[in-house]
Amino acid sequence: MWLELKQPAERIVALAPSIVENIYSAGAGDKLIAAIGSDYPEAARELTEIGNYQIINYEALLILKPDLIIAWSSGTGSRKIEKLRKLGFTVFVTETKSLQDIASSVRTFGEIAGTSNIANRTADDWTRRLQKLMRDSKDKHQVSVLYQVWHKPLQTLNGDHLISDVIEACGGRNAYEDAVVLAPQISVESVLDRDPEVIIASGLGETRPQSLDDWKRYPGLTAVKNNNLYHVPPDIIQRHTMRVLHGMQLVCDQLDQARDKKTSASGPAK
Repeated sequence: MWLELKQPAERIVALAPSIVENIYSAGAGDKLIAAIGSDYPEAARELTEIGNYQIINYEALLILKPDLIIAWSSGTGSRKIEKLRKLGFTVFVTETKSLQDIASSVRTFGEIAGTSNIANRTADDWTRRLQKLMRDSKDKHQVSVLYQVWHKPLQTLNGDHLISDVIEACGGRNAYEDAVVLAPQISVESVLDRDPEVIIASGLGETRPQSLDDWKRYPGLTAVKNNNLYHVPPDIIQRHTMRVLHGMQLVCDQLDQARDKKTSASGPAK
């Protein structure tokens, strides 16, 4: 662990929705007293909100007197983390960058909160399900994928993002894995040049974004030609939580559909 506590934390504040979810997965949800973006699971909606991605209500934190604040390194930012520490708070900083990091994060939160038995069982079960999904996609024909975070401006994710791990685990290849920036803005021209076989858009919620159909203006694009324009709700793929397996299952199914269409179009083997 990166943090030593004299006793398990009893009053925890989480500074990101993914941290909230993973704390609940670790069996420590009843130790959360406040959070940022606490909308899942349902019980988390009752937590006190102490800010947003831009602003933290430090005065409210001083009144709440948490014995531990869990921050998200890249999301919370070093300046806010440093200020929290200067105010006397104990801050644990976490960052999940890969699929395996999710299970590790849940285990760590269980250790911090004294709920390791629950956390370890949950992480073990989740890891088994992850490994099964990966085995099921092993040796399948590789499919190139554009993951579209947003449409105006057009934005994707590079090979360092967890979603790229998801695509690869499903037997796909991130069409922009070589991008230098984690979440680069890209042009339509570059997409046409890379010609992905599948386009997956996240949008804002459960509903398929209408902007996904904008690609139909380019009938020569392989993803359009084969009708491989898909949607995965952002909460089950962009949050680094155990729900990512639900998103991963959708991605694997979608890539399988693309493979089936390609096989049907090429006709039976001779």
